[in-house]
Amino acid sequence: MKKLLIAVACVSSVYAGEFVSLFNGKDFTGWGGAGKPEQSGYVIKEGGIIESTKKCRFLITEKEYSNYVFEFEFKLTAGANNGLGIHYPGKGDPAYTGMEIQILDNTHPKYAKLKDYQFHGGLYTLVAAKKGHLKPVGEWNKEIVTVNGPNVKVELNGVVIMEANLDEVNKSKPKHNGAKRRKGHLCFCGHGAIISLKNLRIKEL
Repeated sequence: MKKLLIAVACVSSVYAGEFVSLFNGKDFTGWGGAGKPEQSGYVIKEGGIIESTKKCRFLITEKEYSNYVFEFEFKLTAGANNGLGIHYPGKGDPAYTGMEIQILDNTHPKYAKLKDYQFHGGLYTLVAAKKGHLKPVGEWNKEIVTVNGPNVKVELNGVVIMEANLDEVNKSKPKHNGAKRRKGHLCFCGHGAIISLKNLRIKEL
């Protein structure tokens, strides 16, 4: 019985955090880890929405995170391409100095011949995600990203579409420095396409 109680206590402590909002709906407080957020190419719309513009690049959290659950909602425009950077050190391309989880309109004809890891939810250059779970362009999707030690999981609209063990990834892709990191900023990686974001929340584990 003692061993069981210890095990339960350990599990409880891992998940003891509470969700906190990463966007107050009014300004970019908490963002701008590598520059002024108003220069990132993202704007604030009514209703607590962040929207990228055709000049969007990187919108970065001031704080660094290691183990967490990050959830957000997003809405794509036709052909939209963005990404969620994790463990980003604040310098260089988040897809390589950290890692980038794809945010992409899988249905657009111009993306028909992409490599498997380039579609929505894939860990760019590293691990592919399951396709077929995005809502139609113009509708809101909910995504939950869990990062816990070497384990990265992406859940889209209630379906787990990608799971990766970074320790295993490092064996097969030893030159990817970002996959070796276990801490860093979150960032949205704009590529000049328009997407909308809302209800950004994080729970540290």
